[in-house]
Amino acid sequence: MRFGKALLLSTMGCLLGLAGCANASGAATSGVTVSGAAGPVASNRLQEIASRGELRVCSTGDYRPFTYYEPATSTWSGIDVDLAADLARRLGVRRVMVKTTWKSLLTDFESKCDIAVGGVSITLERAKVAFFSEAYLDDGKTPITRCGNESRFQTVEQINDPQVRVIVNPGGTNEQFVRANLTKATIVSHADNNTIHQQILTGKADLMITDSAEALWQSKQNPQLCAVHPHQPFTFSQKAYLVPLGDVVFQHYVNQWLNLARHDGTYARVAKPWLG
Repeated sequence: MRFGKALLLSTMGCLLGLAGCANASGAATSGVTVSGAAGPVASNRLQEIASRGELRVCSTGDYRPFTYYEPATSTWSGIDVDLAADLARRLGVRRVMVKTTWKSLLTDFESKCDIAVGGVSITLERAKVAFFSEAYLDDGKTPITRCGNESRFQTVEQINDPQVRVIVNPGGTNEQFVRANLTKATIVSHADNNTIHQQILTGKADLMITDSAEALWQSKQNPQLCAVHPHQPFTFSQKAYLVPLGDVVFQHYVNQWLNLARHDGTYARVAKPWLG
C-alpha cells in the first residue's frame, strides 16, 4: 500500500509538472516539458512566473471598459487591467503590461505573455492555439449609432443594405461578425478603436457592431450615441482570459482566482467605476 500510494503521488506530480519524473531511459526530468503520444505538454507557467517575478499581460489597450492605454502618459486602465493587477498581487509578482493589437493578439500572446486580457471573446479559432479561463461575462454583438437612429437598425436585415455604412475595427470578432453577416452593407475600416465611435458622431459612419458591454459604456460617455437593444444582442458570446495551451496547472490557478474574485467583492469593486 505504501508503495502504491507513493507511486500514485509521484505520477500525479509528474503529470502536473510539480515534481521531477523519469523518462524512458530512467533519467530524471524537470517536469518543465513532457512529451508523449499526444505531443508536448506545456510547462508549468506558475513556476516560470514566480521565477521571473512578473506576470506578463497582453492587451490591446483600446477596448473600454475592459482595457485602455493612454499614450500620452503611458498608463493603463480598465476592468481587466485592474483585475490582472489583482492576479499578479495574489501571485506575489509584479504586473507587466504588453501592448498588442487584435490582429496580432494570438501571435504576441504565444511569444510574449502569460495571459491575455481586455474583453477577449471566447471563439473556437482562438481555442485552437490557447486555453481560455472560465467565462466572467456573458455578452453579444449589438449596434451602436447616433441617438434617433435606433429604429433604423433593429435587425440584421435592416443594416445589411448598401446605403448603410458600418464601421469596423480590423482583426477582432466585431469585424468577423460584420463580414459574415453584413455582406451587402458598406463596410468602413478604422484601425483606431479608441476613436472609432467619434467617426459615427461626425457622420463618417452610420453605426458600429460591437459587444453590448462596450456599447453601453460608450453610450454613457457620449449622450449622442445610443446602444441598440444591448440586452437582446444579435449573438451570444462570453468574455474570458487567454492562458497558454496545455498548461492545466496555470489554467486551474486562474480559474480559482477568478472564482474568488467574483465572489469576494473584488470584481464588483473593480467594475463599478466603469459599469455602475
